[in-house]
Amino acid sequence: ARRTAVGLGFDVHELIPAGDLGIIRLGGVDIESAHKLHGHSDADVVLHAIVDALLGTVAEGDIGSHFPPTDERWKGANSQIFLEEARARVLAHGGIIEHVDITIIGERPKISPYREIMRVTIAHLLHLPIARVSVKATTTEKLGFTGREEGLAAQVVATVSLPGDL
Repeated sequence: ARRTAVGLGFDVHELIPAGDLGIIRLGGVDIESAHKLHGHSDADVVLHAIVDALLGTVAEGDIGSHFPPTDERWKGANSQIFLEEARARVLAHGGIIEHVDITIIGERPKISPYREIMRVTIAHLLHLPIARVSVKATTTEKLGFTGREEGLAAQVVATVSLPGDL
C-alpha cells in the first residue's frame, strides 16, 4: 500500500535593475528582462520553491538546510543541482513524484510566453510527463513588494506517492 504526501514550497528573491538587458531564470528558463534576480545561487524562485515542496513531502527540511547560502560552493550555482538533489531525496524514500503545481507571483515578466517551455524544462528535470507539471502566474494587483516590482515569488505544491509503511 502507498500513501500520498503533499509538500508546500515558497520562495522570494529581490528584483534589481540589470543596467543593460538582464536575464531572469525562472523554472530553469532564461528570460530577458530589464531586471535580474538577486540571490546567492541563480535565484530561480520557481526551482527553489519546487525543492522545498519536494523536501517537504519526505520531511527533509528545506533548501537552506541542504544548500546553505553561507556555503561558497553554491554561489552562482544553477538551481537544477538543487532540484536534482531534492528529487533524489524523494526517490531514496521510495517516492514517486505524482504532480507539481507552480504559481509564479509578480507583475513582470509576463509568464504566458514561457509557460510551456517551463513545463517542458521542469518535467525533464523531474523525469515526469509534462501533464504532471502545472505552471500558473498571478499578479498582486500592484500591491506589496511584488506589485511594486521589488521581487518575485513562487509557491509550489508537490504531490508524492510514498510506501505506506512509513
